[in-house]
Amino acid sequence: MRFAHLLICSVFIFFVLYAPQPLLNLFANEFSVPPALAGSLMSVTMLPLAIAPFIYGLFLAKQNPLVILRIAMFILGGSCILFTAAPSFELLLLVRFIQGLTLPAALTAMTSYIGIRYSANALQKNMTLYIGSTIAGGYFGRVLAALFSDVWHWQSFYYVISFVLIGLAINIKPTGFVIPVMPAHTPLTYIKQLKDAAILKLYGAVFCMFFCFAALLNYLPFILQHTFLITNTRDIGLVYSGYLIGALASIATPWLAKKAPSPWHLLAAVFIVYNLSIVLLISQQLSVFLIAFTIFCAAMFVIHSSAAPLVNKISKAPASVTNGGYVSFYYSGGALGSLLPGIVYQHSGQTAFMLCLLSVCFIGLVLVTLGYREGKNITRG
Repeated sequence: MRFAHLLICSVFIFFVLYAPQPLLNLFANEFSVPPALAGSLMSVTMLPLAIAPFIYGLFLAKQNPLVILRIAMFILGGSCILFTAAPSFELLLLVRFIQGLTLPAALTAMTSYIGIRYSANALQKNMTLYIGSTIAGGYFGRVLAALFSDVWHWQSFYYVISFVLIGLAINIKPTGFVIPVMPAHTPLTYIKQLKDAAILKLYGAVFCMFFCFAALLNYLPFILQHTFLITNTRDIGLVYSGYLIGALASIATPWLAKKAPSPWHLLAAVFIVYNLSIVLLISQQLSVFLIAFTIFCAAMFVIHSSAAPLVNKISKAPASVTNGGYVSFYYSGGALGSLLPGIVYQHSGQTAFMLCLLSVCFIGLVLVTLGYREGKNITRG
């Protein structure tokens, strides 16, 4: 499989995950549900993403990840059609839950393929490019969903996603990819290989990172509407443009990693920036909020682009298990972040919402600091 093909698959898979986000206001009005319940369209998808990847990772340790990716993309393509036809909010949630069960198979398969296929500098480079593709998928998925909804209707974008996913899946050729022969370990043995304290603290920091990111991007449409009086879906979609800076920042991560004393130092420095950006997001001035949002996105993606290759470097478990654990912690944060802070926002407003995110983000910084103390000897090797 050509790497460019994998990156395009990644973009459209992330369209499926994030397309509903800028439309949450629309769904809330169309189905007469409150903001926190509308936000559950994201949390119900991230909940399986929080649990399933680790299980899939154990399964994929001895399977061809390209076969799994192909099947998952066919299922996702069909689910997009079902989503457009759902007559009630409950059925929308059901389809999103099915997508949540399928997405981790695709994500774990892609990261496992990269972890198996590449090593050393090529692993850092291609994992960074993969994360860049997830950024592009997240950004254009949100913006195009909002644009299609404004120009035509929200269902039209899902027809496009379905058609392209099925076409890309047909062109995946799993034959010819050789899976490394692994020792005949039990799942419990693989799990024990992830019990290293540095790995667990890194997973915890990733949980905190994505908790904050999912929370802000999930409730951004509501903040824009109630604080800054921006209600048009196209304008809301354009606000996500700050997200693109994250793509540029993540591409620069290998360069930043060379300048930093260690990946742990880089993670700590960027977590400090992440915390400061959340403080600025408390502002009621739109210009300050947009600048802070751009910094927030950039910091998140540098953390993501640094943590993903680092965990592959220090873990002794198979790539599928290591990345399954990473994706599980990542989306556990996303599942809780897309729900719990929304309750705070609904009852206490923007300032309390941001302070909630700041407290979680600070815990992430502490975990990185502790992880460095226990993992610095490993990274030197």
